[in-house]
Amino acid sequence: MMAPMTLVDVRPAASRFHTELGWLDSWHSFSFGPHYDAANTHHGLLLVSNDDRVRPARGFGSHSHRDMEIVTWVLSGTLEHRDSAGNHGVLYPGLAQRMSAGTGISHSEMNPSPTDDVHFVQMWVVPDTNGLQPGYEQRDINEALDRGGLHPIASGQDHDGAVVVHQRDAVLWGGRLQPGERVAVPEAAHVHVFIARGGATLDGATLDGAALDQGDAARVTDSAALSLTAEPGGAEVLIWATA
Repeated sequence: MMAPMTLVDVRPAASRFHTELGWLDSWHSFSFGPHYDAANTHHGLLLVSNDDRVRPARGFGSHSHRDMEIVTWVLSGTLEHRDSAGNHGVLYPGLAQRMSAGTGISHSEMNPSPTDDVHFVQMWVVPDTNGLQPGYEQRDINEALDRGGLHPIASGQDHDGAVVVHQRDAVLWGGRLQPGERVAVPEAAHVHVFIARGGATLDGATLDGAALDQGDAARVTDSAALSLTAEPGGAEVLIWATA
């Protein structure tokens, strides 16, 4: 039996759905809220990847979620989290946050700065079990990121140093790649490569090379033997590997 062929679908930043509300500038990689395309609802277990900028002293008031694993990653600025389970935290770059909505939880996400925007990526994956007790976890992984390469940010596979998602078939990898740094892309049935900042080239397998800039993504199916090389300005990357 022949091995499945790696398929790479590059999605330019400008092709994403866009929400502009004055206080919020949000780019959605998949269908979200009023934006719907039946052919663009998920990639593997990843349902949401929102690239958000929130203006000073503004944000999302209390709202509810259920049966979802929600991971938030701040790129610049700070984001204040409060929820109905009594959790409170101020997120900053390099501090991973996971909220398990489970049987239901309400939370708010506000920019506490009076002067600076906050820029963050929020990502949702489905849990492998519904009806869990709501939960919250945050972990600073700056030291690991400073060593170079890719490191697990959120994992359902017991990776050391990562926040835990209740989905055994999902791992979020992150890296702050130095100019010219090359890393192997994790292999999985579905891989979502997102360039949060900077630029990088994706190559390998049957792919001659795809230049990805900030906000661009590559949806990889049956990934094998792919690598990512940072452009001269470096790159911050977020890579989901899921079933």
